[in-house]
Amino acid sequence: MRRLVWSLMSVAALALAGCNSSDKSQPAAQGGEPATAAAGPAAKANAVSGTVTLRDAAQLSPQAKLEIKLIDVTAQDAPPLASKTIDPAASMPQSFELDFNPADVNPADIIIVQAVLTDGDRRYTAPLQSPVLTKGAASQVSIQLVGEQTPGEKQLAAFNGVQKQIGGMKITPGQKLEANVSRSWQVFREAGEVKFIREQVDYGDKGFTSTDYGFKDGKPWVVVQQKKASKDAKPTSTERAGWNGEGALVLKQTQAGSKTEVLGDDEAASLQKQAQAILSLATGGKGK
Repeated sequence: MRRLVWSLMSVAALALAGCNSSDKSQPAAQGGEPATAAAGPAAKANAVSGTVTLRDAAQLSPQAKLEIKLIDVTAQDAPPLASKTIDPAASMPQSFELDFNPADVNPADIIIVQAVLTDGDRRYTAPLQSPVLTKGAASQVSIQLVGEQTPGEKQLAAFNGVQKQIGGMKITPGQKLEANVSRSWQVFREAGEVKFIREQVDYGDKGFTSTDYGFKDGKPWVVVQQKKASKDAKPTSTERAGWNGEGALVLKQTQAGSKTEVLGDDEAASLQKQAQAILSLATGGKGK
């Protein structure tokens, strides 16, 4: 009887061991290797997206245009991986999505989204790069743009810099009396070259002008003219014009009170002629 019980227990143990071994085993895959759970390839992103905003509030015109590009900055001079133009882009923020071919992306390279907003003479760019896709970067970005100085603003800033230095230049005064017009000026020279002329013209009951002229290489560079009712009155308007080295008009402003508008071409041409005239008058036709 005891032998029978032990035999039955041995059979049960062997059966249980067989079940456990069967649970842990896996069917052989083709080729003799054990099969594993199928793991699909990691999905590759084929688009980057995001938003573009302005850091400082600005009134954009209907002509504002936003260009967005996906660029491999490691591969210099390579064409963009993707690009998109939003025209017009008169309101902010702007959302975007750029589709690209994943095969074009080198995981070892640095990929960025570049956004440039152009509105007239002003450009808005991002002070920081916006990396995506590679080296742990995401496929979504938020880009903040900052307005750059216009060519005219850069020129006016340079003119103001020269204006602050005229105290250290050689000064030559002059004046001329005409019928109903009293004209006086100061010529500022540096290294024998006229850099600056300050002129005041009294037209009697027709008004008064105070004008600062900047010159480069004997040519008008920047003119800032204030128009007043009289010498001691506040300016009723201020006109600013400036030309680059090729003679193109880049600074063109007219300001009355707090309102600033674009100076017309005829008004700018008039200021240029005045600059040429006072340079000739103040230097006896020598221009220096």
